[in-house]
Amino acid sequence: MWSEKKRVRFTEALKSNKLLKDLDDKELNALLNELEKVVWPKSTCNIYRERTSNHFHFVISGRLKVYQIDQDSGREFTFFLLKKNDAFDTLCLLDGSEHNVYYEALDKVVLLSLPMEKMKNWVRAHPHINKNLLPYLSHQMRTLEEYASNITLIDISTRLARLILSNINSESRELELINDLSDEELAHLIGSTRAVVNRHLQQFKNDGIIYLGRKKLEIKDLNLLLDKANRNGASAP
Repeated sequence: MWSEKKRVRFTEALKSNKLLKDLDDKELNALLNELEKVVWPKSTCNIYRERTSNHFHFVISGRLKVYQIDQDSGREFTFFLLKKNDAFDTLCLLDGSEHNVYYEALDKVVLLSLPMEKMKNWVRAHPHINKNLLPYLSHQMRTLEEYASNITLIDISTRLARLILSNINSESRELELINDLSDEELAHLIGSTRAVVNRHLQQFKNDGIIYLGRKKLEIKDLNLLLDKANRNGASAP
């Protein structure tokens, strides 16, 4: 089914997945035999939930936006940005119900997927997966909790600073995952609008906190960013 080159590549990718990290090589190879490669081209919007509700997916490469949209106003809110080593849909895996969210590929996204029932069998047969599922879901719940708290209690300037800070690699101190996103995509991540986010980014630039280039955002002064993120600003538009 898989060429040797792809088998090595995908086995290594699965080995680093947050849910599968405790499986041995034999188990990973057995799982790989049940997986199908799925490619979503950049800017693909998956609004049909039948596939994502009935299949479990491991993200091998690329970024995938998980979002909801109000059909009347067109207003959009992004819950998560999934990347390599993430998986979805864990809620469908647990309760078998349809998950009312949409997906959009921000890059070319490579997935490995299998039918949900087969994934449930793997969870039942391999306690390590079940053990890793809880902290993975806990992280997502904490992320949503922080989103809800920030949108209700914190002004947009502080929200934006915290979003940027949360996506800085602790080792390289480089901004990742959101560094090339448009102002509109950043706005969807903090519950704001493109115009408001643009205004605050320009202020960050003028304050010497960030550098703004063509489709690129870089950190110039981490300490200033920390100060901005630690403000106790009241909620504001």
